[in-house]
Amino acid sequence: MRYLPHSAHERAEMLGVIGAADIEALFSAVPKSALKSFRLDLPDHSPEFMVEAHMRALANKNQAGGDGPFFVGAGAYRHHVPATVDHLIQRSEWLTAYTPYQPEISQGTLQMLFEFQTQVAKITGMDVANASLYDGSTGTAEAVLMARRLTRRSKIVLSGGLHPHYRDVVKAYLKDDADLVCLSPSPEGQGDILEHIDGNTAAIVIQTPDFYGHLRDLKGAAEAAHAQGALLIVVVTEVVSLGLLEAPGALGADIVVAEGQSIGNALNFGGPYLGLMATRKEFIRQMPGRVCGETVDADGNRGFVLTLSTREQHIRREKATSNICTNSGLCALAFSIHMGLLGEAGFVRLARLNHANAIRLADALDGVPGVTLLNQTFFNEMTIRVTQPAAGLVERLARRGILAGVPASRLLPEDPEVNNLLILAATELTTEADIAALCTALTEELA
Repeated sequence: MRYLPHSAHERAEMLGVIGAADIEALFSAVPKSALKSFRLDLPDHSPEFMVEAHMRALANKNQAGGDGPFFVGAGAYRHHVPATVDHLIQRSEWLTAYTPYQPEISQGTLQMLFEFQTQVAKITGMDVANASLYDGSTGTAEAVLMARRLTRRSKIVLSGGLHPHYRDVVKAYLKDDADLVCLSPSPEGQGDILEHIDGNTAAIVIQTPDFYGHLRDLKGAAEAAHAQGALLIVVVTEVVSLGLLEAPGALGADIVVAEGQSIGNALNFGGPYLGLMATRKEFIRQMPGRVCGETVDADGNRGFVLTLSTREQHIRREKATSNICTNSGLCALAFSIHMGLLGEAGFVRLARLNHANAIRLADALDGVPGVTLLNQTFFNEMTIRVTQPAAGLVERLARRGILAGVPASRLLPEDPEVNNLLILAATELTTEADIAALCTALTEELA
């Protein structure tokens, strides 16, 4: 978008309409301490082509995910997105469509969301799914609020294996509520979450595979929670894992939240992403967002409707289950198209490819001096302990053209215990040459 400045006459005219004498009067309500009192060290102006050249030069300093070995995960994963997905979502009837405020005339959008909900319910093993949320982290916070409404209890216990960003979003939603229990990071295993369940517990929140890559015992957690009348909320940041692991719903989960980015959505510098939420049928009226359904019209033809919409834009705010304003419709469409292209067999095969490459990565890392693998179980992500701070190691490997994962200290800066931990992910795009390059570079840097 080009910068089109207003002339002095146009600015004076606008100020006159507003009733402000000058620019200073326009911003008179802003505290003086909040106003910038210094000049930025930037040139006053420059020709457009020179600005473009400068910005391109800055962009060329970046290393894109496809430029070399890439092992970054920790909640956002690099997968292959078929060209078909991008082609279809950019059709004008999809790209410009917005939320169905008059749902009866938005049959295409409603059908897509209905199919999307069906796919989410199938892979999570739950009865019903909504028409998406913003992302996995806000979905987790919404699930916590939902559990409080369902149980009329207040205590929430967050596993030490929950992604730190998800934990922080829940804390922001609950404003550091005294009944929110955030367990210490558990990089080496299950942790002691079951010991914190009592008669006031609304829900426990467990991520699997967790932030460190471990697979969690959902069945045992569900039994322990249900014995106390609490709910089990399961969080999945790598949705591809559901193609290989037993569905959370089959293991006793009451609410499942997932980040859908891995299917149909590229990394995109961190967003927009896609929140998935599914639950049991009896809990549907407390699920935030929208639910689309299938019906027949007066002539008996198949049609789609907005079955449930318990959000603040549709009912009185005090009766809303959520103040979330919209769903990630275009990202949900991309997810649904990619999932439709894969089919059940393709989804399972994709998951197996991810796990197989992760096994190759784990076997190769086992032979690198100074590297200790912490995981006994994993899907496509794992944590290693190295003999020096992981953050500096990652920076040096990046200078060698290898994006070697995420230092745990980057997301847990307040915890010195994780300084030497490095989280790595392998996907279907990880090659044997990538793994060999990583292990060679690690060996040299740790020597």
